Formats: sequence, C-alpha cells, structure tokens
Amino acid sequence: MATSDDVTRQVLDAARAAYARRGYLNTTIKGVAATAGVAPDVVRRYYANREALFAAAMRLPMDPATSIAQLLAPGIDGLGERMVRVTLRMLDDPETREQLAEMVRDGAGASKATAALREFFETEMVDRVVSALGVPDARMRVVLATSYLMGIATSRYVLKVEPLASASEDEIVALVGPAVQLALTTSTLRRPPVTPTG
Repeated sequence: MATSDDVTRQVLDAARAAYARRGYLNTTIKGVAATAGVAPDVVRRYYANREALFAAAMRLPMDPATSIAQLLAPGIDGLGERMVRVTLRMLDDPETREQLAEMVRDGAGASKATAALREFFETEMVDRVVSALGVPDARMRVVLATSYLMGIATSRYVLKVEPLASASEDEIVALVGPAVQLALTTSTLRRPPVTPTG
C-alpha cells in the first residue's frame, strides 16, 4: 500500500512532467491526477488548488495564494517596499535563484518548465496585483514594477554586481522600494496635449 509520501511524490513527479510538457496554463489538477494514477480529490487533499500544487512541484519557497494576499492586504501604500522584500526573500532560496538564472540564460528559448514559471508569475502574481490597483493602465504599471524587480534580482543574484550583490535586504528595500512604488502609482496613460486657447 502506498504511503502518503509515495502519493505526494507521484503527484509532484506527474505535475513537474506536465509543466515541462504543457506549461502552467495548460496543466490541470485532473490531468496531473490521471498521470499520477490517483483521483483528483487525492491531489486536492494535499494541494488545495492549482497554485499550491505548482508551488510544491516547482519547489517555490512560499505559498503563492497566502503570500500575495499578505502582500496586498495592507493596500497600495507601501506595496513597492513589500514587493521588494518578498522578492528578496523568495530569492534567498537557492533553487529559486537557479530558476531565475535559467530564465535569464535561456530567454526566449527557455524550457517549458521555465515558461511554466513565467506563466505562473504572470497569472497568479502580476494579474492579482493588477486587480488590486484597479486602474485602466494597471497592467503596464505592474509590469514596469516587476521588470524593475527582475533587473535588480538578476543583477544581485545572477550577475552578482557589486555593491548590490552584498547589500543588505533593508538597504535594497530602502533604495528600490520607492522606485517600485512610483511605477505602481504613476499613470502610464498618455494625456492629449493641451492646446492654448485665445
């Protein structure tokens, strides 16, 4: 008889294979369960939702649903600093840093598993912050902010550019947080030019 460790191992192996073949968006709990040879309810017993399954399969150092909810709960004020801090803490994990390095190295030719990580990031993280902002240009604002964070993360963890690589978390939050906040709160919509009257 299979132990719960055996079942979770089967499920996670099946999930990783599915993400590698189909990406995040095209992988379902039902499909993972079928590949693992268990009922979908068995998968849901261990992983409440698709996000939790992905986080476990990809060995993310956080529960995305909880982390994003905590990130957004206090509101828009201070969101930039919180995003920087969460990013740095997530990248303290060596496996997550390796996945970031793979995305940077592989770029457009990234593996399906890396593409799945990007899809997950866009749908489960970026889109939730976009919804929280609730303004017409929210997606552009969030993408600008997260692009800035990815640049900081790449410089610090992949390229190891000094003094950024050895700066403390608090130093980086103090320096980068305001810029991320500005990206989140500044309209990117073009205003029509004002024509003088008279």
